[in-house]
Amino acid sequence: MAPLLREPELIGYNPAIPIEAFDVIITDECHRSIYNLWAQVLEYFDARLIGLTATPNKQAFGYFNQNLVMEYPHEAAVADGVNVNYDVYRIRTNITEAGSRVDAGYYVEKRDRETRQTRWEELDEDFLYDPNQLDCDVVAPDQIRTIVQTFRDKLFNEIFPGRTEVPKTLIFAKDDNHAETIVAIIREEFGKGNDFAQKITYRTTGANPKDLIKAFRNSYNPRIAVTVDMVATGTDIKPVEIVFFMRAVKSRSFFEQMKGRGVRVIRPDDLQAVTPDAVLKDHFVIVDAVGVCEQDKTDSRPMEKKPSVAFESLLQAIAFGNIEEDVITTVAGRLARMEHRLSEEDERRIHEVSGGLTVRDISHRLVEAVNPDRHLEQARADCGLAPDSEEPVSDEAMQAAAKKMIGEAVAPLHDPALRSLLVEIKEKNEITIDHVSQDQVIEAGFSLDALDRARVVVDSFEKFIEDNRDEITALQILYSKPYRTRLKFEDVRALANAIEQPPYLWSESQLWQAYAALDKSKVKGASGKRILTDLVSLVRFAIQQDNELVPFPERVNANFNTWLASQEKGGRKFTAEQRRWLEMIRDHIAANLSITRDDFEDVPFIQQGGLGQVYEVFGDELDGIIDELGEVLVA
Repeated sequence: MAPLLREPELIGYNPAIPIEAFDVIITDECHRSIYNLWAQVLEYFDARLIGLTATPNKQAFGYFNQNLVMEYPHEAAVADGVNVNYDVYRIRTNITEAGSRVDAGYYVEKRDRETRQTRWEELDEDFLYDPNQLDCDVVAPDQIRTIVQTFRDKLFNEIFPGRTEVPKTLIFAKDDNHAETIVAIIREEFGKGNDFAQKITYRTTGANPKDLIKAFRNSYNPRIAVTVDMVATGTDIKPVEIVFFMRAVKSRSFFEQMKGRGVRVIRPDDLQAVTPDAVLKDHFVIVDAVGVCEQDKTDSRPMEKKPSVAFESLLQAIAFGNIEEDVITTVAGRLARMEHRLSEEDERRIHEVSGGLTVRDISHRLVEAVNPDRHLEQARADCGLAPDSEEPVSDEAMQAAAKKMIGEAVAPLHDPALRSLLVEIKEKNEITIDHVSQDQVIEAGFSLDALDRARVVVDSFEKFIEDNRDEITALQILYSKPYRTRLKFEDVRALANAIEQPPYLWSESQLWQAYAALDKSKVKGASGKRILTDLVSLVRFAIQQDNELVPFPERVNANFNTWLASQEKGGRKFTAEQRRWLEMIRDHIAANLSITRDDFEDVPFIQQGGLGQVYEVFGDELDGIIDELGEVLVA
């Protein structure tokens, strides 16, 4: 309680620390450090100020007189390897887009927001709700379940194809009730135990939130963390590869901070320590289930500055004389949120006890009371000046006006009867849970921006091939079909090394997914793991030698089956033991492009079985079979 009751300290002159002590002051996170106490510190010194922030807003620009010295955009940070880029995967459902309706006569569940106690109530009239009420006033479990099921089903074949481990996923929920529901449904749908998904909010369920954050960062579990805003800013969790929005965000800077949880780069070894089947983190995915990436954002600052402090404690602090801006704006924010949940009876009781005020009136007065522009207007009025007067107003007049406005705004909250009523109503408010409505997926896929990026990758790759067709050995061979010489593994490795270098930074997996995003009907094996020789298939598809993009092992297997059929048609029969060895040779060729008599003895599975045993199985035909397979399987 002590921090709430302490008045902000005013900074006066200190001879031990003269105002000229510094030539330059650098303030980090300046979108937060230019207000209140720290603003006094910055303004105390006669020094040049340099502000650093990853999420600049209008207030920050205004404080520094619109003087932008340097900017380092996300695109440049990605190019420099400081950040990773992202794609947006959109999930749209009927209820998310349009809300729903429960007909009269059905029962709905009512849940107390604070105690979580529930009861059932029969509807005597139709109950309609729109998307804005979802997860605030109404919870539709099937809407959440549909989104989670879609995420689960698309995760390993579209969002992160080829993976078997759920990437570290951070989900943003609307409030604590919403977060708990999401966690419960995730545990049910994934069926991987309670440790798999955890809620990390200020309202704990026993575990220390800091311990949960540490485990999310450094341990295998939890794979999925659901939070409201506790992990939204200032928490560095590098292994996060999915940022999942199940809540809307209207503040541009807050959205950028939340999105920034995914941009952090991480060493492959550190990533694999918590996500064993990850190769590296070259991007992250925003899963947008509410259209947050499509909504207009503002530069407003979040009102809640003390989210971990109970509402009753905040009201009591004001009654004891605390007029800190953070306390006042937090109470205003809580009241504004409460306003949307009030019944007519609640509004009547508040109006009666407060002497004619509504919750909106009280909240609005609190916000205006800490607005410097309103202080100036009040000071001018107190000094008898016109509202648009250019005559300067003294600091003393401004301070007196601020004190007057804040005193008038908080005065109703000095009444213990009103404070008790507000606390009672807040605790009484209930959420309606719609167990009746069934949801359906409208769309699940990558956004247009992601498709545009895929198109750029494909176009750049095909231009690279054309520009280097005479410079890179593998491209020379692949362009000269029928091949004048046999393609070697070393040639493909050299091509892979070339495309992995700046400015391209391509991998077989990234190129495969880019083609799949543009035309999935022509791309097979999008959910499988890529191997180096898949680069052969990519080049052949890019230069239109093949009509479909097929994993190289599949193409080799198709050629192998054709060869086997032709052998049998010609009268050559293979025993089961011979076919087993032939299939191992086929798999080796798929991964290494060829096998010749010279390197035959070095093949691991030949060494394990013994070269003599292989000759014993095939006899004098072995040398001819080796040369034949090496030629026809990669044709």
